[in-house]
Amino acid sequence: MQQMLEKLREQKFRITPQRLAVVKILAHSKNHPSVEMIFEQVRRDFPTTSLATIYKTVSLLKELGEVLELGFPEGGNRFDGNNPAPHPHMICVRCKKIVDPPLEALSGLTREASQKTGYTILSHRLDFFGICPECKQNN
Repeated sequence: MQQMLEKLREQKFRITPQRLAVVKILAHSKNHPSVEMIFEQVRRDFPTTSLATIYKTVSLLKELGEVLELGFPEGGNRFDGNNPAPHPHMICVRCKKIVDPPLEALSGLTREASQKTGYTILSHRLDFFGICPECKQNN
């Protein structure tokens, strides 16, 4: 959270109460919230906040490299403020929960992909889609 706030201050952006609320949600959320989810949480404390304010703040943090955006073909982009570097995700196709699995082998896979193709890897995205343990249990 402090890193996000420092980046905003470095770029001369004001830390409004609404912007601070968005930063807190992104920094402490483990569920990769959507803009709409963030909006609902912020509106509890700041009822006059607009959805545009949330979009602008999330977009700004993304541009500063402090938030990772996870786009999906069916819409409903989600955001990760805990770990803005590329990393793998486990995504439940039923409840849409997203978790970050600790996969050590990913760095080796990235290196191998670069060596075998000659590409300089700038970024990557690895998503696994399945059914989470909670949804399997409730089946």
